[in-house]
Amino acid sequence: SWSVLADTLDALALLSADEGAVLAALLFDLPGLRAHLDTLPLGGHKTAVIGLLDGQDAADPVWALHAGREAGRNSEGLRRLLLAIIHDLRVVPILLARQLARMRAADKLDEEQRRALAQLTRDIHAPLANRLGIWQLKWELEDLAFRHLEPDTYRRIAREVDETRIARERYVEHVKKTLSRELAAQGIHAEVSGRPKHIYSIWRKMQKKRLAFDQLYDIRAVRVMVDDVAACYAALGVVHALWAPVPSEFDDYIARPKANDYRSLHTAVVGPEGRTIEVQIRTHDMHAQAELGVAAHWKYKEGSKGAEKAFDRKITWMRQLLEQAQEGQGNELAGALDAELTEDRVYALSPKDEVLDLPQGATPLDFAYQVHTMVGHRCRGAKVNGRIVPLTYRLRSGDRVEILTGKEADPRRDWLMPALGFLASNRSREKVRSWFHKLDRARNVQAGRELLERELKRLGLQHSDLAAAAKKFHADSVDDLYIQVALGDTGPNQVSRALLEAERAASQPAPAPTLPRPTARRENLGKSKFTVQGVGNLLVQLARCCQPVAGEPIVGYLTRSRGVTVHRADCASLARLSAASPQRILPVEWGQAGNGYEVDVVVDAVDRRWLLKDITNLIAQEDAYVLDIHSDNVRNSGRAHLRLRLKVSDYGQLSNLLGKLDALPGVSEARRLG
Repeated sequence: SWSVLADTLDALALLSADEGAVLAALLFDLPGLRAHLDTLPLGGHKTAVIGLLDGQDAADPVWALHAGREAGRNSEGLRRLLLAIIHDLRVVPILLARQLARMRAADKLDEEQRRALAQLTRDIHAPLANRLGIWQLKWELEDLAFRHLEPDTYRRIAREVDETRIARERYVEHVKKTLSRELAAQGIHAEVSGRPKHIYSIWRKMQKKRLAFDQLYDIRAVRVMVDDVAACYAALGVVHALWAPVPSEFDDYIARPKANDYRSLHTAVVGPEGRTIEVQIRTHDMHAQAELGVAAHWKYKEGSKGAEKAFDRKITWMRQLLEQAQEGQGNELAGALDAELTEDRVYALSPKDEVLDLPQGATPLDFAYQVHTMVGHRCRGAKVNGRIVPLTYRLRSGDRVEILTGKEADPRRDWLMPALGFLASNRSREKVRSWFHKLDRARNVQAGRELLERELKRLGLQHSDLAAAAKKFHADSVDDLYIQVALGDTGPNQVSRALLEAERAASQPAPAPTLPRPTARRENLGKSKFTVQGVGNLLVQLARCCQPVAGEPIVGYLTRSRGVTVHRADCASLARLSAASPQRILPVEWGQAGNGYEVDVVVDAVDRRWLLKDITNLIAQEDAYVLDIHSDNVRNSGRAHLRLRLKVSDYGQLSNLLGKLDALPGVSEARRLG
């Protein structure tokens, strides 16, 4: 409609859009004129306008599909959209401006259409505006989507904001005058203004900090704009000299910019009358970059090097998304885009002070793959803040990371196992998968077999029916299952669980005619306090020969004087007892978990400093407990042989724990006894 077109052009004017972008937006909404594109007097803008029109054509059906949760089926459309954006990044502000115009007119739609449009805006357009730094459009897109998706909450917060507006504005005006006077006295040329707070950002902060509206300190906020970076820090000193800073509420986004290249100093202080107030400090160039994002490229084409670098980083981000899709599965592109737009970020530094943008939970190995694919493939270790750390270390913003590399590329298949925690980034995992996809079939079969056999050996499991497991995981053969394991598409622990379930189903014997199965009830099993169903008023205890853990197939054996002893179904002792007295065998099943299960684990490793500390720390991190440790170290052998008695919650926790123990530096084997 004409109102949507007019609002689109108004939004582009707010972003200082150039003539090519305005013409492309106009022609997209006027198909009658577009049909005569060749005859229109576009001058030197013709090529750019055609490219921008193609980008808009690619975007509309893709985002319409996303609203219907079918984006994964249109990865080629997403790829075309990203290519169009890389070709000319002006496509994005045009698309966002049009979406903002549609949201402003959403009241004219029926409720279902309105909610669908708002959901699409919240899921895609607002995060994209944030990722590309276009704050001028981001906040209004968020507020409008919030208003239509959660109208009651929106109205309540809006009412509270309005009710406190007069007192808040009076207070902010007092702070502005005091701060302006003190900055001038210190010879700092600055503009001090009140900073508006938006409804959605207020709600997000209330949710994040679990605070009521009247408990938020940054409802009151001022912004200080100065001429250069040195003046930013000088102004910060003035603010902290005037009012006491609030501990833990200072962020230096100049030294460590956000993923969207946002740069500012943020602080909160206890201002006049004992009330808290937020202060942002930035240069004029930083302000333009924060408000306009990639659109600042239009306004400052001949100016700021910072804006040029920011623009280049946005292009790099889009290229990396495309590279990820090309190296991995095409239908994962939609999910990758969603993840890149929505997940929290970590900002780590290279030894040369370059800032790398990583997903929350990223490891040094993710950092290595972000630097370059081959740096990741050659990674052998890492230092964080000058200290050697394991490759599973979780990076925090501000960490300085140095990657230690070998001469040859040698990625490990264990890196693909999520339970081991080597990689948090989808992009990193795709690079590792791509490496192994290029290996020949025979090598992948062999590698998968070794991974699976190692997992089964650690858990003391038989694996006689891999054909059934292959069928369960939609593999055409056992070799294809091995390949799935080798490439990280199926985890060894997933296969071991499937085998466990199959063994459990097959190992339940029929109840003996002389001992009918009692009514199912729960009984405590001695000190370990776990429960088993299928046994009545009898003493029940865990067999020490095999130490079953919840989730494993089990069988009961009725003793002469000690009640029922519960064995693993594959226990060798049970096989001998069953052959001698088959009438004493009872069917039992696991009930609800109790307080844990004792299990013996053996760890063989290089005898190094801090080995025991690393092992016990890992066990504690996995919420398991060490009940006993025995060391069989041979003096001067350089080897350590540890036997640990642990308490774990279930089979799944045991499987993950053994995998992580096995991945510790110097550990050659971690396996279960029995």
